[in-house]
Amino acid sequence: MNYLVAVLPDRIQVESAYLALEKESIKSTILGKGYKTADEFGLIDPKEQAKKQVRLMAFWLIPFGFFAGFTFSAITGLDTFAWAGEVGNHIVGGILGAVSGFMGSVVVGGGVGLIAGGGDALPYRNRLDAGKYLIVVQGSETLTRQATRILRQFEPENIQGYADS
Repeated sequence: MNYLVAVLPDRIQVESAYLALEKESIKSTILGKGYKTADEFGLIDPKEQAKKQVRLMAFWLIPFGFFAGFTFSAITGLDTFAWAGEVGNHIVGGILGAVSGFMGSVVVGGGVGLIAGGGDALPYRNRLDAGKYLIVVQGSETLTRQATRILRQFEPENIQGYADS
């Protein structure tokens, strides 16, 4: 399945483009104010996905980090924190290991993408938030090529094709 996404500045243009596509028997979907939202269409929010992944990774890595830090402290017999005593040293080592596990969950779970952003969904969501409209065509490569030709007549701000692998 191939996708074609075009960004148009106003409702009049997007409706004209929709009608031109419909005239050629090409089904399309409009996203924007008064039409489908990004969530209804299935345009995932990358920040929400990253948060879920970080939570999932933290669920496993924080306890593992605590256990690893505690075990490392017990095996090596380091007396790094003299004020804590022998058992306290192991507990502090476990806490430091848990903190490392949390940092690992942020890095591995996609927190970097959460901070830096990424993917194409976010720019499209930002355009929808700015009051622009998206028109999406799903179909074969031939269909999306035909739709591209039609949509170029409306001078979209952006037109991008995607191939679903």
